[in-house]
Amino acid sequence: MGHTKILIINGSPRKYGFTAKLSAIAEKGVLDGGGEAEKIYLYDYEIKECIGCVSDEPKICRFPCIIEDDDFNKLGNKLLESDGFIIVSPIYWYSVSGKLKNFIDRLTSMENMIVHTGRSLLEGKVAGFIVAGNDSGCIQVISYLMVTMNSMGVHIPPWALAYSHEREDVLRDEQAVRDAYNVGYIVAVAANKLRSIREWYRGDVDLSILREIAIKEVDVSNIQKIQRYKLFNRYLGSKNRLRD
Repeated sequence: MGHTKILIINGSPRKYGFTAKLSAIAEKGVLDGGGEAEKIYLYDYEIKECIGCVSDEPKICRFPCIIEDDDFNKLGNKLLESDGFIIVSPIYWYSVSGKLKNFIDRLTSMENMIVHTGRSLLEGKVAGFIVAGNDSGCIQVISYLMVTMNSMGVHIPPWALAYSHEREDVLRDEQAVRDAYNVGYIVAVAANKLRSIREWYRGDVDLSILREIAIKEVDVSNIQKIQRYKLFNRYLGSKNRLRD
Protein backbone atom coordinates (compact mmCIF):
# COMPACT_ATOMS: atom_id res chain seq x y z
CA MET A 1 0.00 0.00 0.00
CA GLY A 2 3.03 2.31 0.19
CA HIS A 3 3.90 4.86 2.82
CA THR A 4 1.25 6.47 4.96
CA LYS A 5 0.78 9.98 3.55
CA ILE A 6 0.26 12.85 5.97
CA LEU A 7 -0.38 16.46 4.99
CA ILE A 8 0.78 19.22 7.32
CA ILE A 9 -1.54 22.13 6.54
CA ASN A 10 -0.28 25.46 7.85
CA GLY A 11 -2.82 28.27 8.07
CA SER A 12 -0.38 31.06 8.91
CA PRO A 13 0.84 33.72 6.44
CA ARG A 14 4.18 33.81 8.30
CA LYS A 15 6.52 31.04 7.13
CA TYR A 16 9.10 32.19 9.68
CA GLY A 17 6.77 32.09 12.70
CA PHE A 18 5.96 29.74 15.54
CA THR A 19 3.61 27.58 13.48
CA ALA A 20 6.35 26.99 10.90
CA LYS A 21 8.73 25.80 13.63
CA LEU A 22 6.17 23.47 15.15
CA SER A 23 5.26 22.18 11.68
CA ALA A 24 8.88 21.17 11.10
CA ILE A 25 8.91 19.34 14.42
CA ALA A 26 5.64 17.57 13.59
CA GLU A 27 7.12 16.52 10.24
CA LYS A 28 9.94 14.75 12.10
CA GLY A 29 7.30 12.94 14.17
CA VAL A 30 5.50 11.82 11.01
CA LEU A 31 8.72 10.41 9.57
CA ASP A 32 9.56 8.59 12.81
CA GLY A 33 6.03 7.16 12.80
CA GLY A 34 6.62 5.57 9.41
CA GLY A 35 4.79 8.21 7.42
CA GLU A 36 5.53 10.45 4.49
CA ALA A 37 4.92 14.16 5.08
CA GLU A 38 4.04 17.03 2.77
CA LYS A 39 3.85 20.57 4.12
CA ILE A 40 1.27 22.93 2.64
CA TYR A 41 1.13 26.66 3.34
CA LEU A 42 -2.42 27.75 2.60
CA TYR A 43 -1.33 31.32 1.93
CA ASP A 44 0.52 30.04 -1.15
CA TYR A 45 -2.89 29.24 -2.65
CA GLU A 46 -6.01 31.14 -3.60
CA ILE A 47 -8.98 29.84 -1.62
CA LYS A 48 -12.20 31.74 -2.11
CA GLU A 49 -15.00 31.94 0.43
CA CYS A 50 -17.67 29.25 0.54
CA ILE A 51 -20.89 30.53 -1.07
CA GLY A 52 -23.16 28.24 0.99
CA CYS A 53 -24.75 26.37 -1.91
CA VAL A 54 -25.51 23.44 0.42
CA SER A 55 -28.14 25.66 2.05
CA ASP A 56 -29.85 26.31 -1.30
CA GLU A 57 -29.90 22.71 -2.46
CA PRO A 58 -27.81 19.99 -0.75
CA LYS A 59 -27.17 18.13 -3.99
CA ILE A 60 -25.51 21.17 -5.57
CA CYS A 61 -22.72 20.95 -3.01
CA ARG A 62 -20.27 18.25 -4.07
CA PHE A 63 -16.59 17.60 -4.75
CA PRO A 64 -14.97 18.82 -6.91
CA CYS A 65 -16.38 22.09 -5.56
CA ILE A 66 -18.43 24.10 -8.05
CA ILE A 67 -16.11 27.07 -7.43
CA GLU A 68 -13.48 26.18 -9.99
CA ASP A 69 -11.44 29.37 -10.42
CA ASP A 70 -9.24 28.95 -7.36
CA ASP A 71 -6.94 26.31 -5.83
CA PHE A 72 -9.28 24.53 -3.44
CA ASN A 73 -9.97 21.50 -5.64
CA LYS A 74 -6.22 21.00 -6.10
CA LEU A 75 -5.81 20.92 -2.32
CA GLY A 76 -8.88 18.70 -1.97
CA ASN A 77 -7.31 16.14 -4.28
CA LYS A 78 -4.20 16.14 -2.11
CA LEU A 79 -6.43 15.40 0.87
CA LEU A 80 -8.07 12.54 -1.03
CA GLU A 81 -4.67 11.00 -1.69
CA SER A 82 -3.59 11.33 1.95
CA ASP A 83 -4.24 9.05 4.91
CA GLY A 84 -4.26 11.86 7.44
CA PHE A 85 -3.45 15.49 8.04
CA ILE A 86 -2.29 17.92 10.69
CA ILE A 87 -3.81 21.39 10.82
CA VAL A 88 -1.46 24.04 12.18
CA SER A 89 -2.94 27.43 12.98
CA PRO A 90 -2.12 30.75 14.57
CA ILE A 91 -4.69 32.36 16.85
CA TYR A 92 -6.77 35.09 15.24
CA TRP A 93 -9.10 36.44 17.92
CA TYR A 94 -9.88 33.07 19.52
CA SER A 95 -10.23 31.39 16.12
CA VAL A 96 -8.27 30.29 13.07
CA SER A 97 -6.85 32.54 10.36
CA GLY A 98 -9.14 33.76 7.59
CA LYS A 99 -7.51 31.62 4.90
CA LEU A 100 -7.80 28.50 7.04
CA LYS A 101 -11.45 29.29 7.78
CA ASN A 102 -12.13 29.53 4.04
CA PHE A 103 -10.42 26.18 3.54
CA ILE A 104 -12.43 24.49 6.29
CA ASP A 105 -15.71 25.93 5.02
CA ARG A 106 -14.93 24.63 1.55
CA LEU A 107 -14.33 21.14 2.96
CA THR A 108 -18.12 21.00 3.15
CA SER A 109 -18.00 19.93 -0.50
CA MET A 110 -16.06 16.81 0.52
CA GLU A 111 -18.14 16.03 3.60
CA ASN A 112 -21.40 16.56 1.71
CA MET A 113 -20.57 13.74 -0.70
CA ILE A 114 -22.44 11.67 1.88
CA VAL A 115 -25.58 13.03 0.16
CA HIS A 116 -24.38 11.71 -3.20
CA THR A 117 -22.54 8.48 -2.36
CA GLY A 118 -23.44 7.77 1.26
CA ARG A 119 -19.95 8.60 2.47
CA SER A 120 -17.96 11.70 3.40
CA LEU A 121 -14.71 11.85 1.44
CA LEU A 122 -12.93 12.66 4.72
CA GLU A 123 -14.34 9.64 6.54
CA GLY A 124 -11.63 7.50 8.10
CA LYS A 125 -8.78 9.98 7.71
CA VAL A 126 -6.79 10.82 10.84
CA ALA A 127 -6.12 14.36 12.04
CA GLY A 128 -4.07 16.19 14.63
CA PHE A 129 -3.92 19.86 15.58
CA ILE A 130 -1.21 22.36 16.50
CA VAL A 131 -1.99 25.93 17.58
CA ALA A 132 0.40 28.72 18.54
CA GLY A 133 -0.07 32.35 19.48
CA ASN A 134 1.16 34.83 22.05
CA ASP A 135 -2.33 35.51 23.35
CA SER A 136 -5.20 33.46 24.78
CA GLY A 137 -7.40 31.27 22.62
CA CYS A 138 -5.49 28.03 22.01
CA ILE A 139 -8.13 25.74 23.48
CA GLN A 140 -10.95 27.56 21.68
CA VAL A 141 -9.16 27.06 18.35
CA ILE A 142 -8.36 23.40 19.01
CA SER A 143 -11.92 22.74 20.20
CA TYR A 144 -13.33 24.29 17.03
CA LEU A 145 -11.01 22.23 14.83
CA MET A 146 -11.68 18.97 16.66
CA VAL A 147 -15.46 19.29 16.64
CA THR A 148 -15.55 20.36 12.99
CA MET A 149 -13.22 17.66 11.70
CA ASN A 150 -14.87 14.89 13.70
CA SER A 151 -18.25 16.04 12.36
CA MET A 152 -16.84 15.53 8.87
CA GLY A 153 -15.92 11.92 9.64
CA VAL A 154 -12.29 12.37 10.68
CA HIS A 155 -10.57 10.28 13.37
CA ILE A 156 -8.86 12.13 16.22
CA PRO A 157 -6.49 9.81 18.11
CA PRO A 158 -5.32 10.30 21.72
CA TRP A 159 -2.83 13.10 22.38
CA ALA A 160 -3.37 14.60 18.91
CA LEU A 161 -2.99 18.23 19.99
CA ALA A 162 -0.22 20.67 20.77
CA TYR A 163 -0.36 24.35 21.65
CA SER A 164 1.72 27.19 22.99
CA HIS A 165 1.20 30.71 24.35
CA GLU A 166 4.94 31.42 24.35
CA ARG A 167 5.58 35.08 23.52
CA GLU A 168 9.30 35.10 22.70
CA ASP A 169 10.31 31.80 21.10
CA VAL A 170 8.09 28.73 20.87
CA LEU A 171 11.16 26.48 20.99
CA ARG A 172 11.55 27.48 24.65
CA ASP A 173 8.20 25.84 25.36
CA GLU A 174 9.40 22.30 26.03
CA GLN A 175 5.90 20.85 26.34
CA ALA A 176 4.81 22.35 23.01
CA VAL A 177 7.91 21.02 21.24
CA ARG A 178 7.39 17.55 22.67
CA ASP A 179 3.67 17.60 21.91
CA ALA A 180 4.16 18.83 18.32
CA TYR A 181 6.53 15.94 17.65
CA ASN A 182 4.03 13.51 19.10
CA VAL A 183 1.15 14.92 17.08
CA GLY A 184 3.09 14.02 13.94
CA TYR A 185 4.11 10.63 15.28
CA ILE A 186 0.64 9.70 16.56
CA VAL A 187 -1.20 10.78 13.40
CA ALA A 188 1.18 8.74 11.23
CA VAL A 189 0.93 5.63 13.42
CA ALA A 190 -2.87 5.86 13.75
CA ALA A 191 -3.37 6.49 10.03
CA ASN A 192 -1.24 3.45 9.21
CA LYS A 193 -3.31 1.25 11.52
CA LEU A 194 -6.66 2.51 10.25
CA ARG A 195 -6.03 2.92 6.53
CA SER A 196 -7.45 -0.50 5.64
CA ILE A 197 -10.86 0.42 7.13
CA ARG A 198 -12.85 2.50 4.66
CA GLU A 199 -16.35 2.55 6.12
CA TRP A 200 -17.22 3.75 9.61
CA TYR A 201 -20.61 5.46 9.67
CA ARG A 202 -23.55 3.07 9.23
CA GLY A 203 -26.21 4.83 7.21
CA ASP A 204 -28.11 1.66 6.30
CA VAL A 205 -29.20 0.73 9.83
CA ASP A 206 -32.92 -0.04 10.30
CA LEU A 207 -34.24 2.86 12.41
CA SER A 208 -37.47 1.01 13.25
CA ILE A 209 -35.44 -1.66 15.08
CA LEU A 210 -33.53 1.00 17.02
CA ARG A 211 -36.73 2.78 17.99
CA GLU A 212 -38.26 -0.51 19.16
CA ILE A 213 -35.21 -1.18 21.34
CA ALA A 214 -35.51 2.28 22.90
CA ILE A 215 -39.26 1.91 23.53
CA LYS A 216 -38.78 -1.48 25.21
CA GLU A 217 -36.05 -0.03 27.40
CA VAL A 218 -38.28 2.86 28.48
CA ASP A 219 -41.28 0.56 29.01
CA VAL A 220 -39.23 -1.63 31.34
CA SER A 221 -38.08 1.46 33.22
CA ASN A 222 -41.66 2.71 33.53
CA ILE A 223 -42.81 -0.65 34.91
CA GLN A 224 -39.99 -0.56 37.45
CA LYS A 225 -40.92 3.02 38.39
CA ILE A 226 -44.58 2.03 38.92
CA GLN A 227 -43.49 -0.91 41.08
CA ARG A 228 -41.36 1.42 43.20
CA TYR A 229 -44.32 3.77 43.65
CA LYS A 230 -46.52 0.86 44.77
CA LEU A 231 -43.92 -0.28 47.28
CA PHE A 232 -43.53 3.27 48.54
CA ASN A 233 -47.30 3.71 48.94
CA ARG A 234 -47.52 0.40 50.82
CA TYR A 235 -44.74 1.58 53.09
CA LEU A 236 -46.53 4.87 53.75
CA GLY A 237 -49.77 2.99 54.40
CA SER A 238 -48.11 0.75 56.98
CA LYS A 239 -46.53 3.77 58.69
CA ASN A 240 -49.93 5.50 58.90
CA ARG A 241 -51.56 2.38 60.38
CA LEU A 242 -48.91 2.27 63.08
CA ARG A 243 -49.66 5.90 63.97
CA ASP A 244 -53.37 5.18 64.18
